[in-house]
Amino acid sequence: MNATDSDRNAERAALVHLIQREVRETARYTGRSELQGRVIDAIAEVPRERFVREFEVQSAYDNAPLPIGHRQTISQPYIVALMTDLLEPQPHHVVLEIGTGCGYQSAVLSGLVSQVYSVEVIAELADGARARLNNLGYANITTRQGDGNLGWQENAPYDGIIVTAGAPAVPPALIEQLKPGGRLVIPVNDGMHQMLRRISLDPDGYARIEDVLPVAFVPLVRASDRLRP
Repeated sequence: MNATDSDRNAERAALVHLIQREVRETARYTGRSELQGRVIDAIAEVPRERFVREFEVQSAYDNAPLPIGHRQTISQPYIVALMTDLLEPQPHHVVLEIGTGCGYQSAVLSGLVSQVYSVEVIAELADGARARLNNLGYANITTRQGDGNLGWQENAPYDGIIVTAGAPAVPPALIEQLKPGGRLVIPVNDGMHQMLRRISLDPDGYARIEDVLPVAFVPLVRASDRLRP
């Protein structure tokens, strides 16, 4: 193992420590004093430096969001870990992600579930994430460019849906594409703020809504909004 690999492993271990500390510090909001071991392991295994821009590599393992171009960001690792944990992912699950971005959240999910489908509205980001994920060998992730508000009906229903952008309201299509017993994790505008919410469907399809944590995400936009001058 060369020095760079050793350094990266140390940085990932330090990041995991920071995430675990923040989980404990925010437990009064989230109700979680620790995350699933599988989720922590997945965070530790993904090379975050491969998902940021070249001039941001030195900050890849900061517990902070970073710009990825097109006015989008790679989310704070703590938030990625928390949202992943809220899905309660299982090895047999099929998960839909809305907002592929650079592909980092997809990569974290890849090691936890059977299949990840991911939709990105910005064509350049969708193309870049697809190439990056393929080059890194993530074989159980399928991406496409499209309007995330519409979900991905062809592969529904999903055991879990995760939305990595702030929505003015929960898109109805996402509820319709969620399995009974499934979970939707989404930041929703709550007046002047955003609230991370988890919507769980019971076996009869009735929804339970939990407010988890105040957050700040880029907005979830429709494909038609991207076409406006």
